[in-house]
Amino acid sequence: MAERLEELSVGRVVPSALTLLGLCSGITAIRFALDGNWPAAVAAIIFAMLFDMLDGRAARFLGADTRFGAQLDSLADLVSFGVAPGILVFMWSLSRMGNAGWVAALIFCACSAIRLARFNVQSVRDEGSSPANPYFTGLPTPAAAGLLLLPMLLSFQLGGEIFRNPLFSGAMIAISSCLMVSQIPTPSIKYMRPARQHRLIVWGFLGLLAGFMITWPWITLTVGMVIYLSSIPFGIALQARRQRAHARD
Repeated sequence: MAERLEELSVGRVVPSALTLLGLCSGITAIRFALDGNWPAAVAAIIFAMLFDMLDGRAARFLGADTRFGAQLDSLADLVSFGVAPGILVFMWSLSRMGNAGWVAALIFCACSAIRLARFNVQSVRDEGSSPANPYFTGLPTPAAAGLLLLPMLLSFQLGGEIFRNPLFSGAMIAISSCLMVSQIPTPSIKYMRPARQHRLIVWGFLGLLAGFMITWPWITLTVGMVIYLSSIPFGIALQARRQRAHARD
């Protein structure tokens, strides 16, 4: 009985509960897409991203990192950042291309599955994300979902049909899918820990960011996505420098 109570402790339940909330958010995005409520569908995926960040931090803080939690997280990510964005963009734009648009959505879902499967079978060292080397191999699925939804975010702000053009969405699928299955290093916030003297500044920035998200959500997400994508070339350069230094040693 004591062992079962330990397995059901709060420390073990909370991370999985957050993961399941993220999964439910992704499924809810599909429901909003079926109703044609595009802003609500995008907001649901954003909430899934928030829960995806919180569950990992909660697991590490509570010392509840488990293989079960890692597998559950990957399954939830596949739905929230692979299937849901693919269906959403298909119904919003790619459906105008008929079967070709559906194939494009399937390609995005398949690349998301490949990215997550590779992450599962590789160790943390092989994947490239560690305290000493805070980079992933390939674009993470949440970032790929954000990139795929970028035309929709722009349409919310600027209006017009240009961003709804299926060729535009198809190009985003091609770029995000290639980045997911690539070997390029991409920044990971998982192991990015600010120095103690800078933590107050970081918390202040996060508070300011939260205020921007509440007041101007679409433009804040757009700017954040552009900044993240712009950081990838710097990550590639830093990774190459580390590899050259390691080869010399």
